[in-house]
Amino acid sequence: MVWRFLGLNSFNKKSLINVSLLSLSLRFKLRYSFSSADRLCVTRARRSSMASATEMVKLSFQENHVVVNNGIVQITLSNPEGHLTGIQYKGIDNLLEIMNDEPNRGYWDVVWSPPGSAGTKGTLERLAGTSCEVVVETEDQVELSFSRTWDSSDEGKLVPLKIDKRYILLRGLSGFYTYAIYQHLEEWPSFNLDNTRIAFKLRKDKFHYMAMSDDRQRNMPLPDDRLPGRGEELAYPEAVLLIDPVEPNFKGQVDDKYQYASELKDLRVHGWICKDPSVGFWQITPSNEFRVGGPIKPELNSHVGPTTLAVFASTHYGGSDMVIKFSQGESWKKVFGPIFIYLNTVSDEEDPLTLWDDAKNQMSIEVELWPYDFPASVDFQYADQRGVVSGRLLVQDRLISGDDCISAKGAYIGLAPPGEAGSWQRECKKYQFWTEANEDGYFEISNIITGEYNLYAWVPGFIGDYTNSTIINITSGVNIHMGDLVYEPPRDGPTLWEIGFPDRSAAEFYIPDPDPIYANNFLTNDSNRFRQYGLWDRYSYLYPDKDLVYTVGESNYNSDFFFAHVLRKTYNDTYVKTTWTIKFNLDNVNESEAYILRLALASAHQSNLQVRINDLNKDPVFSTGKIGGDNAIARHGIHGVYWLFNIKIPCNYFYSYGENLIYLTQANNQSRFQGVMYDYIRLEALPTSIVKKF
Repeated sequence: MVWRFLGLNSFNKKSLINVSLLSLSLRFKLRYSFSSADRLCVTRARRSSMASATEMVKLSFQENHVVVNNGIVQITLSNPEGHLTGIQYKGIDNLLEIMNDEPNRGYWDVVWSPPGSAGTKGTLERLAGTSCEVVVETEDQVELSFSRTWDSSDEGKLVPLKIDKRYILLRGLSGFYTYAIYQHLEEWPSFNLDNTRIAFKLRKDKFHYMAMSDDRQRNMPLPDDRLPGRGEELAYPEAVLLIDPVEPNFKGQVDDKYQYASELKDLRVHGWICKDPSVGFWQITPSNEFRVGGPIKPELNSHVGPTTLAVFASTHYGGSDMVIKFSQGESWKKVFGPIFIYLNTVSDEEDPLTLWDDAKNQMSIEVELWPYDFPASVDFQYADQRGVVSGRLLVQDRLISGDDCISAKGAYIGLAPPGEAGSWQRECKKYQFWTEANEDGYFEISNIITGEYNLYAWVPGFIGDYTNSTIINITSGVNIHMGDLVYEPPRDGPTLWEIGFPDRSAAEFYIPDPDPIYANNFLTNDSNRFRQYGLWDRYSYLYPDKDLVYTVGESNYNSDFFFAHVLRKTYNDTYVKTTWTIKFNLDNVNESEAYILRLALASAHQSNLQVRINDLNKDPVFSTGKIGGDNAIARHGIHGVYWLFNIKIPCNYFYSYGENLIYLTQANNQSRFQGVMYDYIRLEALPTSIVKKF
């Protein structure tokens, strides 16, 4: 159905012929990047089809509500708050949960706290406007603004931000757009912003099938199944064991919203399917430029409710490092979105699950149309106001390729505000733009908002972070070619041994089967097995008395190296410190030699990782101190925030011509979720010329 593929549920014969001809080229082009001409072609086809739609966009004001209708979808918003109270589509009077109060159906919210607050918890505030303005009203488009401005009488009661929430309905499109502009004036007080998002609560009597990827979709439990009596809370409130669900086939499964999290680079489309009638509700995010934490930061999307989220900033899988802190005297403004809420349908004879494939196709269209040319806010930059940066990234590791450079294929390359190497992980206030290098290391980052940036990168297969210290000034229409850039990853000597593969993930290590009591069948495939509940306690099951020992040259990290260095559970649900041992042999250790231990962590949560050599009773040669708060272990993650430690070890710590031991101790044991995930461990021998420099 070509018209549905382009987001067109209403058409005439002429527009169908035009769109059908265009689709012959689009099916090929969607596999590759659009040129400017291709982009213009799609935009014109979309507008032409919109203009030929049978109904124009209509706006009406009712008591306490605003209604916008394009003949395909109708949305109702509270006035002046701007909460989405109703979505009418395909004969269903409201896709949102009619049993909820109106402010609890579709809404923007924040979590904020006073300056200096510890942790990541604060006040949850649903963002309500105090005025409604019609920004655009034509036959083809309606854009509404619901805004409020903070003043001193709101201090301590409302987040000190100016909020402008926008909703857009276009002619002929099966869905609507929403975005928001947040602003902090320099005279306003300081505060912390922990989270911000938009949430949609769908009807639980209609939407039972959830999809967020090709390999994670299924019929879902009801929210009622999580209530006391039907569900049993586990280690934290989000995780519930279903003991007496309404539908018996869910009995014994764990429901936990963190099992459905996705990395931002993969978080383009997700949502729900109603099978009677066949209706899909999809949240499409065409760009991640306004999100925080970089391309592989995990984030929530859809979960039992049925709930669909668009999370723009959060402390999930990052902890307090991701709290956005504003000081008095600081001026700030940012546009979050637009995102697209796409609604689709199929005939009674078709499989409702094909709505997922259609939603992915629509997502591809939205991505190629980014940045949109219809938002009316002056704060949203169009394509001709933005810039482009391109170049090639190479890697030079002299112990691998000598003086030659090799391609940084698959490298993640991005622009983020100026800072130190790796600072983009914790940068939360501004915009970031990321891409992946091709096989030859070439990259192009387009549609960059004007401003000052550094270029950052990291390359799978190599440790550390690349940064180019040159300030890149993006102005409207600029096209900057940076030429060949060379990353020299940390390296001082030849590799004596290594454990793992450096890709900022612990996925290559041993991930155990879950406790059968908590197993979810839809997470048994290899790519998702780390999402099973309670894997942290499987370490205690596998190592009840002694800790993990890894022998270099004999052990296999895929099967013998547990994916997370956690604590051991003992009696009375207490947890004790654990020490992992790496055994290896060294030849001919002498006074002119020293060693470097490269310790790359994929995650850390309130951990103090200590390193000792050969004698467990001596003081550690290195200690991280208390680090991390990403909570990836509890949240079924395989990584959180990346850490790299380069540890110099003098030769006199090692034995010559014999077995040596490196002890890794997780020394903090106040809670079960304290620990680290390793990304990669390497021991290097330093040449004499380098040793003398220390």
